[in-house]
This record gives sequence, C-alpha cells and structure tokens, in this order.
Amino acid sequence: MARSTSVDPSRIAAFLVFADLPATELDELAGAMSEVEVEADTNVLTLDDYGTAIYFIEQGEAAVLTDGGEEAKALGPGDTFGEIALLLTGQRTATVAARTPMRLISLSGQDFERIRARVPELERSLRRLGLERAGR
Repeated sequence: MARSTSVDPSRIAAFLVFADLPATELDELAGAMSEVEVEADTNVLTLDDYGTAIYFIEQGEAAVLTDGGEEAKALGPGDTFGEIALLLTGQRTATVAARTPMRLISLSGQDFERIRARVPELERSLRRLGLERAGR
C-alpha cells in the first residue's frame, strides 16, 4: 500500500458518513487524512489484527470476507470500513480484500486521537456506523 498526504476537504465531503459535518470539522479531518493506493488481490485488513485506521473507498472495489474466506459483502466507492476496531473493539472484525486496484482515504487512530476533541460530530457519526454494523 502506497500512502500520500494531504486530502482536499471536497474529496471527503462526498462520503455519506461526513454529510452532517460542519465545514470546520471537514477541514480539520482532511488535514489529518492521507490517500492510500492498494493493488488488486491485497488484504487491506485482516480479521483479528489490531485496528490502527479507518478507510473510506474513493475508487475501486473490495470484498468483506468471512472466517472461511467466503465473500459476505461487496464494498465500493463511498463505503467505509475499519471503524469498529478503531472506535469499539480494538480488533478487526473481518478481512477486507481489494478485488480491484483501489484509492482509499484513511484516518489513522493516532491522527483521530489528535483531532478527536475538535471533531465531535465525526466521532458520533463513526460510532453510530460501528454500532450499527457490530449489532448485525
């Protein structure tokens, strides 16, 4: 996975999870995020690994895999993954594998902690998403 820094706020404003964020939080968030390029057939996260980042799919497709390697869900542009480990459990609850080359926007746990107090709506939004998914 190749990383680059600096994400324009307009790129993240397109994600549904950020729809209700005030402009000041979007700017703060964009400054803490980085772009990640992933090759096809690469595991982006692995079940039970320690979760260190949340990912937002800008381009490409991925599969959420079960313990047995079966595809449980397809992910694509606009989807988010990794929030459960980052905010709730600390451990990855699934494996996510890139089916195509992907461009992701990521927020590391370390950067999230650094900006957390300045982005209260972000935390509420991500926590709602994580609780909804964890309850399935």
